[in-house]
Amino acid sequence: MNRESEGHVLQTTALVHEAYVKLVSQRGAKWQDRAHFFAVSSQQMRRILVDAARSRMRQKRGSDAVVVSLDDAPAISMSRAAEFVTLDDALTELAKLDPRRSRVVEMRYFGGMSVEETALALNLSPDTIARDWKAAKAWLYAELNRAEGQGMPVLNP
Repeated sequence: MNRESEGHVLQTTALVHEAYVKLVSQRGAKWQDRAHFFAVSSQQMRRILVDAARSRMRQKRGSDAVVVSLDDAPAISMSRAAEFVTLDDALTELAKLDPRRSRVVEMRYFGGMSVEETALALNLSPDTIARDWKAAKAWLYAELNRAEGQGMPVLNP
């Protein structure tokens, strides 16, 4: 969220609240530790942001969008909505090729976790996380630029 422009319409508080509600509503969830909780939180935030972006794009096209609780907060701008969807598609592809690197991006980008927190959550060394982060950003940059060549927006990882 800190990468957003001044006056960004999706509130950080609304995102965290929505993720929290989803996390506490999971019956039988057993959090191994703080790092595990933040890792799962990162996944939830990714899903919330992408769902809100897809909803916003459906509204632009005039279809009957499903109302989600984040709609009470101002919605994601159209340009950012398309970027979130494109990034989500690229991360889904990366997960097929390298699930660990996809998780690193998810935790760092969507969860805002540090290299050390990500390393703890994935039970890896910080050096491994730093290498995975660098490689994943390079792969995403290439993938998103390829997508741009097909008329899709680019999100600079």
